[in-house]
Amino acid sequence: MAVVKPIPSVWQIAAGPATRPYADIFLRYGVGLIGPGDAGPWKPERDDIEFEGGFVRRFASEMEIGDVVLLRTGIATITAVGIVASEYLYLEQFDDVNGWDLQHARRIRWCALPQPYTFDSQVFGANPARCSRVRSEEVVEYALRFINSPPTQWQTAPLPDLPQEEPPLSDVPTVISEVVAQAQDLVPLYWDSGRFGDLPTEDELVGHFVLPLLRSLGWPPECIAVKWRYIDVAVFSALPRIAKNCQFVVEVKRLGAGVEGALKQAKGYLESFGTPRDVVVTDGIRYRLYSSQDSFAPVAYANLVRLKASAVRLFDYLKRR
Repeated sequence: MAVVKPIPSVWQIAAGPATRPYADIFLRYGVGLIGPGDAGPWKPERDDIEFEGGFVRRFASEMEIGDVVLLRTGIATITAVGIVASEYLYLEQFDDVNGWDLQHARRIRWCALPQPYTFDSQVFGANPARCSRVRSEEVVEYALRFINSPPTQWQTAPLPDLPQEEPPLSDVPTVISEVVAQAQDLVPLYWDSGRFGDLPTEDELVGHFVLPLLRSLGWPPECIAVKWRYIDVAVFSALPRIAKNCQFVVEVKRLGAGVEGALKQAKGYLESFGTPRDVVVTDGIRYRLYSSQDSFAPVAYANLVRLKASAVRLFDYLKRR
């Protein structure tokens, strides 16, 4: 049975900004996701203003099974072509995708391109919407030519399983409860520019969140170095504060800048150590741990304003033994 409509519409959907991308999530789970999702499921009677514009409405009500979707990065580049495989869904398991609330979902069969394809001009516009129907004849022609060219097995391949919805952390460890409460109080204020002003700097985030979290987990001040050898925060298992005694390092980015892109910078600082160290990247609120013994694979994660059960792994790691 054909999965592509006889005359499909062509859509583009954003893969996230360069500092906080999530294309890998789309491809791994066979989904297309947009936000804001914390406002709850879209319904016809709900107003666009509840979802920061008409993106969610069009995604939920105008996109159809069999339409073609291009996974966009930037203003003229795509990394995958897909075919819509489900009606609109609201999936709670995507409430924290690199810090984004992306619960509005469609199942999509994706075909990742061997390498990103860039059109000759800004075919998606100078400021592309997070999801929109494509009107450019050049792009539509490319999309239709792609889906009508072999191989086409991907168009009928089984969809990958969705991740299980992770339960919230029901019992926040007492030692970090004050830091967590402060994050939950301040983050909504930070994002209200009318009340707060500019977002806090990296140094503010270190002072208000990173250092209090480390102190609450048992690290004394003499074992926590700030701006040590260009590293934002270095944590030492013992004195003196020299490379061989460094337990792990923390690279801090501004709120909303995207912590996942900070790993490369931290690894660059570690080259002078001679031996690798684990890396924690954070914006003060979200913390992601990369293991040096596992080729710097991500092994633990916690979001102080959206704590899940698995966050315990990160807190256990950060705790001083």
